[in-house]
Amino acid sequence: MRAVIQRVLRARVVVGGGQTVGAIGPGLCVLLGVTARDSNADAERLAAKIARLRIFQNEAGKFDRSLLDVAGEALVVSQFTLIADTAKGNRPSFAAASPPEKAEPLYEAFCASLRGLGVGVETGVFGTRMQVELLNDGPVTLVLS
Repeated sequence: MRAVIQRVLRARVVVGGGQTVGAIGPGLCVLLGVTARDSNADAERLAAKIARLRIFQNEAGKFDRSLLDVAGEALVVSQFTLIADTAKGNRPSFAAASPPEKAEPLYEAFCASLRGLGVGVETGVFGTRMQVELLNDGPVTLVLS
């Protein structure tokens, strides 16, 4: 499992004819890719890591607060392209990405784990073309696996 997380002031996912399907205020935008080797345990571990990662500033301006500490929200968007292998040639290979029928339940398990930790979670629509709009705060962007 691989996640790109961005600290945001706000973010939303738009589908189809401009319909917003998920939106958050301050928190994290999480782009989540699932590999064929991933399990529910991986989803729970990564969700816990993201919820507790201290990337929000305290009063002194130091990274010392987590998503839980600041009562931030998470916008979680599935993104299989994070699993791309670009080592050979110019066309990415997605062979290591999980097939949708396995990836979607793990994506849902990740979201459920975040919710279980007390994080407010909004989502995109799995397997759908989406537009993600966000206002990155910092900017702060990290890649986790």
